[in-house]
Amino acid sequence: MLIRYKKAFEKIAMGLLSFMPNEKDLKKLQQTMRNYETDESWQLFLWKEGEDIIGLLGVNFSEQKVMQLQHISVNPSHRHQGIGKRMVNALQEMFPDWTPAANEETAAFFEKCNEGNTAEGSGC
Repeated sequence: MLIRYKKAFEKIAMGLLSFMPNEKDLKKLQQTMRNYETDESWQLFLWKEGEDIIGLLGVNFSEQKVMQLQHISVNPSHRHQGIGKRMVNALQEMFPDWTPAANEETAAFFEKCNEGNTAEGSGC
């Protein structure tokens, strides 16, 4: 289930964000978290299964009704199970009037999701 980020989930969110290649540096990671906490156009969503938060989506909503996927991360022990694709699909269901798009970091993943490849272990 996709839930909105709350400050109480900050450490979990930072841990998941740190799996992104460009978020390894602590200062960069802290700045990214500040963006999500202070800029209304930047929204962070967490993926919860049972009691565990195992994934994260970061989105930038533009004035042109485009939601650009800034960050996507799944706990390594839960990867290759289609969780990323389920997160993207849940986001699209939450915001049906918005057009999804990727940035440079998320483009390869996003393209893989849009190929329609839903097989287990597809990486999406």
